[in-house]
Amino acid sequence: MSKKEAKNDNPVLVQNRKARFDYHILETYEAGLALEGTEVKSLRDRKGSIQEAYVKPIKGELFLIGSTINEYDKGNRFNHDPERNRKLLMHRAEIIRLGQKIERKGLTLIPLKIYLRHGLVKVELGLCEGKHTYDKSAALKEKAVKKEAELSFEKSRRR
Repeated sequence: MSKKEAKNDNPVLVQNRKARFDYHILETYEAGLALEGTEVKSLRDRKGSIQEAYVKPIKGELFLIGSTINEYDKGNRFNHDPERNRKLLMHRAEIIRLGQKIERKGLTLIPLKIYLRHGLVKVELGLCEGKHTYDKSAALKEKAVKKEAELSFEKSRRR
Protein backbone atom coordinates (compact mmCIF):
# COMPACT_ATOMS: atom_id res chain seq x y z
CA MET A 1 0.00 0.00 0.00
CA SER A 2 1.44 3.38 -0.99
CA LYS A 3 1.51 6.43 1.27
CA LYS A 4 -1.28 8.01 -0.76
CA GLU A 5 -3.59 5.03 -0.24
CA ALA A 6 -2.82 4.85 3.49
CA LYS A 7 -3.68 8.52 3.98
CA ASN A 8 -7.41 9.24 4.42
CA ASP A 9 -8.39 11.38 1.41
CA ASN A 10 -11.72 12.58 2.83
CA PRO A 11 -11.43 13.07 6.60
CA VAL A 12 -14.82 13.42 8.29
CA LEU A 13 -14.95 16.65 10.31
CA VAL A 14 -18.47 16.40 11.75
CA GLN A 15 -20.92 13.49 11.59
CA ASN A 16 -24.61 13.11 12.36
CA ARG A 17 -24.53 9.60 13.82
CA LYS A 18 -28.15 9.69 15.00
CA ALA A 19 -29.55 10.36 11.49
CA ARG A 20 -29.28 6.72 10.39
CA PHE A 21 -31.21 5.66 13.50
CA ASP A 22 -33.96 8.28 13.18
CA TYR A 23 -34.48 8.25 9.39
CA HIS A 24 -34.69 5.93 6.39
CA ILE A 25 -32.11 7.39 3.99
CA LEU A 26 -33.44 7.12 0.43
CA GLU A 27 -30.74 8.98 -1.53
CA THR A 28 -27.51 10.84 -0.77
CA TYR A 29 -26.12 13.98 -2.38
CA GLU A 30 -22.92 15.99 -2.08
CA ALA A 31 -22.91 19.78 -1.78
CA GLY A 32 -20.35 22.46 -1.13
CA LEU A 33 -20.64 24.65 1.93
CA ALA A 34 -20.18 28.44 1.78
CA LEU A 35 -18.17 29.32 4.90
CA GLU A 36 -16.79 32.58 6.30
CA GLY A 37 -13.49 33.47 7.91
CA THR A 38 -12.56 31.19 10.79
CA GLU A 39 -15.27 28.57 10.20
CA VAL A 40 -12.94 26.28 8.24
CA LYS A 41 -10.29 26.37 10.98
CA SER A 42 -12.90 25.61 13.60
CA LEU A 43 -14.22 22.67 11.54
CA ARG A 44 -10.70 21.32 11.10
CA ASP A 45 -10.50 21.27 14.91
CA ARG A 46 -13.78 19.27 14.78
CA LYS A 47 -15.70 21.86 16.75
CA GLY A 48 -19.08 21.69 15.12
CA SER A 49 -22.42 19.93 15.35
CA ILE A 50 -25.10 18.96 12.84
CA GLN A 51 -27.25 16.82 15.17
CA GLU A 52 -30.34 19.06 14.96
CA ALA A 53 -29.63 20.50 11.50
CA TYR A 54 -31.76 20.26 8.37
CA VAL A 55 -31.76 21.76 4.86
CA LYS A 56 -34.45 24.15 3.64
CA PRO A 57 -34.92 25.65 0.16
CA ILE A 58 -35.29 29.45 0.32
CA LYS A 59 -35.81 31.48 -2.88
CA GLY A 60 -34.22 28.88 -5.16
CA GLU A 61 -31.21 28.22 -2.89
CA LEU A 62 -30.54 25.59 -0.24
CA PHE A 63 -29.58 26.60 3.31
CA LEU A 64 -28.24 24.52 6.18
CA ILE A 65 -30.30 25.52 9.22
CA GLY A 66 -29.70 24.58 12.85
CA SER A 67 -26.03 23.66 12.55
CA THR A 68 -23.41 24.96 14.95
CA ILE A 69 -19.78 25.71 14.19
CA ASN A 70 -18.15 26.95 17.38
CA GLU A 71 -16.00 30.07 17.33
CA TYR A 72 -12.33 29.51 16.57
CA ASP A 73 -10.26 29.61 19.78
CA LYS A 74 -7.48 31.71 18.31
CA GLY A 75 -9.86 33.96 16.39
CA ASN A 76 -10.15 37.66 17.15
CA ARG A 77 -13.00 40.14 16.90
CA PHE A 78 -13.64 38.97 13.32
CA ASN A 79 -14.78 35.53 14.51
CA HIS A 80 -17.92 34.10 12.89
CA ASP A 81 -21.45 33.71 14.25
CA PRO A 82 -21.74 30.05 15.40
CA GLU A 83 -25.49 29.69 14.76
CA ARG A 84 -25.89 31.33 11.35
CA ASN A 85 -27.62 29.71 8.37
CA ARG A 86 -25.09 28.51 5.80
CA LYS A 87 -25.65 28.40 2.05
CA LEU A 88 -25.17 25.09 0.23
CA LEU A 89 -23.56 25.09 -3.19
CA MET A 90 -25.21 22.84 -5.79
CA HIS A 91 -26.18 23.02 -9.44
CA ARG A 92 -29.48 24.79 -10.11
CA ALA A 93 -31.09 21.70 -11.67
CA GLU A 94 -30.22 19.62 -8.57
CA ILE A 95 -31.68 22.28 -6.29
CA ILE A 96 -34.95 22.34 -8.26
CA ARG A 97 -35.16 18.52 -8.29
CA LEU A 98 -34.50 18.34 -4.53
CA GLY A 99 -37.04 21.11 -3.84
CA GLN A 100 -39.71 19.11 -5.65
CA LYS A 101 -38.85 15.95 -3.70
CA ILE A 102 -38.88 17.78 -0.36
CA GLU A 103 -42.39 19.10 -1.06
CA ARG A 104 -43.59 15.48 -1.14
CA LYS A 105 -45.10 14.61 2.23
CA GLY A 106 -42.78 13.07 4.80
CA LEU A 107 -39.44 13.69 3.09
CA THR A 108 -36.72 15.94 4.45
CA LEU A 109 -33.11 16.75 3.62
CA ILE A 110 -30.69 16.04 6.49
CA PRO A 111 -26.90 16.62 6.62
CA LEU A 112 -25.19 13.29 7.33
CA LYS A 113 -21.58 14.45 7.57
CA ILE A 114 -19.23 17.32 6.82
CA TYR A 115 -15.86 16.34 5.37
CA LEU A 116 -12.89 17.62 3.38
CA ARG A 117 -12.43 16.73 -0.27
CA HIS A 118 -9.33 18.08 -1.99
CA GLY A 119 -9.09 20.84 0.64
CA LEU A 120 -12.71 21.95 0.20
CA VAL A 121 -15.45 21.52 2.81
CA LYS A 122 -18.30 19.33 1.54
CA VAL A 123 -21.59 18.18 3.07
CA GLU A 124 -23.19 14.80 2.46
CA LEU A 125 -26.95 15.26 2.40
CA GLY A 126 -29.50 12.50 2.77
CA LEU A 127 -33.04 12.61 1.39
CA CYS A 128 -34.79 10.98 4.33
CA GLU A 129 -38.10 9.67 5.51
CA GLY A 130 -38.74 9.61 9.25
CA LYS A 131 -38.82 6.27 11.04
CA HIS A 132 -41.64 5.26 13.36
CA THR A 133 -40.92 4.09 16.89
CA TYR A 134 -41.58 0.47 15.96
CA ASP A 135 -38.96 0.75 13.19
CA LYS A 136 -36.43 2.05 15.71
CA SER A 137 -37.14 -0.74 18.22
CA ALA A 138 -36.87 -3.33 15.45
CA ALA A 139 -33.48 -1.89 14.49
CA LEU A 140 -32.32 -2.11 18.12
CA LYS A 141 -33.49 -5.73 18.39
CA GLU A 142 -31.70 -6.62 15.16
CA LYS A 143 -28.51 -4.99 16.41
CA ALA A 144 -28.71 -6.91 19.72
CA VAL A 145 -29.25 -10.24 17.92
CA LYS A 146 -26.30 -9.56 15.63
CA LYS A 147 -24.05 -8.69 18.60
CA GLU A 148 -25.15 -11.81 20.50
CA ALA A 149 -24.39 -13.99 17.47
CA GLU A 150 -20.90 -12.49 17.15
CA LEU A 151 -20.21 -13.08 20.85
CA SER A 152 -21.31 -16.71 20.67
CA PHE A 153 -19.17 -17.20 17.57
CA GLU A 154 -16.14 -15.76 19.40
CA LYS A 155 -16.76 -18.06 22.42
CA SER A 156 -16.98 -21.13 20.18
CA ARG A 157 -13.78 -20.11 18.41
CA ARG A 158 -11.83 -19.84 21.66
CA ARG A 159 -12.61 -23.43 22.68
